Amino acid sequence: MARALYIHWPFCLAKCPYCDFNSHVRSNTDHAAWKAALLADMRHEAITVGSAGPLTSIFFGGGTPSLMPPALVADLLSAAEKQWGFSPDIEITLEANPSSVEAASFADLASAGVNRVSLGVQSLREEVLRFLGRLHSADEALEAIGIAQSNFARVSVDLIYARPDQTEAEWATELAEGLGLGTHHISLYQLTIEPATRFATDVRRGVFDPLDDDNAADLFALTREMTSAAGLPAYEVSNHARPGQESRHNLTYWRYQDYIGIGPGAHGRRCDVATVRHRKPENYLSAVTSQGHGIAEERVLGPREQASEALLMGLRLAEGVDLVTLARRFDVQPAALIDDAKLDLYSDLGLLKRRQNRIAVTPQGMPLLDALLGELVQAELVTS
Repeated sequence: MARALYIHWPFCLAKCPYCDFNSHVRSNTDHAAWKAALLADMRHEAITVGSAGPLTSIFFGGGTPSLMPPALVADLLSAAEKQWGFSPDIEITLEANPSSVEAASFADLASAGVNRVSLGVQSLREEVLRFLGRLHSADEALEAIGIAQSNFARVSVDLIYARPDQTEAEWATELAEGLGLGTHHISLYQLTIEPATRFATDVRRGVFDPLDDDNAADLFALTREMTSAAGLPAYEVSNHARPGQESRHNLTYWRYQDYIGIGPGAHGRRCDVATVRHRKPENYLSAVTSQGHGIAEERVLGPREQASEALLMGLRLAEGVDLVTLARRFDVQPAALIDDAKLDLYSDLGLLKRRQNRIAVTPQGMPLLDALLGELVQAELVTS
C-alpha cells in the first residue's frame, strides 16, 4: 500500500533551456483555486487507497515548489496527516531554487513542516548559470545553502556537469567546492539534451555541441571517485549521500514501492494501478472541478509489467535487486526476469556483479546502464 505522497507544483518564473519537466510560466496564480484542487485530489486518493498506514515521505516537486506560499504547504501537510497519519520520522522534502527571494521563505517552510530541501544550484560558476538559464547567481546560491542548513535538518544540492567543452580539471575544482558545502546529499546530473527543449533546438541549429560520450564517461568516473573519497558514495546513478542520508522518497520509486501522486502531470503507483494526472495546469483544474480529481489516465498493471518496471528501476541502485524476492513478489519465475547468458557475459566483463540471488550494476557498468538494461531484461517481460 502507498506510504509516500508526491505533490506537483507546476509553476516556474522561467523555463530553463534544458528542462523537459512539466513546468509552466504563468503571470498570475490563483492560490485559493490551487489549494482547493490539490486538497480535492488528495481526498480522492485517500478514498481510493483507504488507510495504508502512516506516510513515511512526502515530496513537493515541480516546477518550483519554493514559490508556493508556506501557508499552502502547511495546509496540504495538515490534510495529508489527517488522511493517512505521519510516521514519527517522516521525510518531507521540497524542491527549491536558491534565489534570495525563495530563501527568504525557508524559515516559514520549515515551520510548515518541511524538514528536507533539495536546492537546484546546478552550478557554482556565473557563466554556466547564465548558459543554463538560471535566475540566481553563484553568491545567491551559497547564501541560500547557508540559510537552508540553518532551517532544515537535511539539505541536498543539485549540480549539472558534462557541459559543452567542460574539462576534468574544471569539473574537479567545481565538484570539490560542491562537496565542501557540508551537505550530506548531492545529486550530480550529466547534461542531457532532451527533445522539445530549447537546448535541443540550439544543438540542431549548431549553437553548441554537447560533450562527447567518451569525455562524459571520464567525468562520470571522476565524479564517482571524488564523491566516494568524500564519504558520499553513489547509491543511485546520479545521487550520492552519506550512509543514512539517502532520499527515502526517491528510494520508494527505485525500490518500486507504492506511492500517490497528485498535481498536474503527477504519476502514481498504488494497488497495482498506474495513475497519471492531466499535465496542463488549466486542464488539471478543470478536471478536478468536473470529476473531483485530476486523473487523466488510470491503468491496471499486470505482474509482468510491474516486474519489468521494478527491474528497470532497481538496477539504477548500487544495491541492485534480489531476483528471487522480485520473482516471488510478482509471481514469475526468476529465469523469466533476466537473460542469464547476458548476465554471465556482462559479469565477466565487470559491468555487473552477482552475489547469490542479488545482481547489481558495477560502477564500470553504470555509464552504460541504459544499454545494459536493454540487453538484460527479458524481451518478453518488457513487451508483455
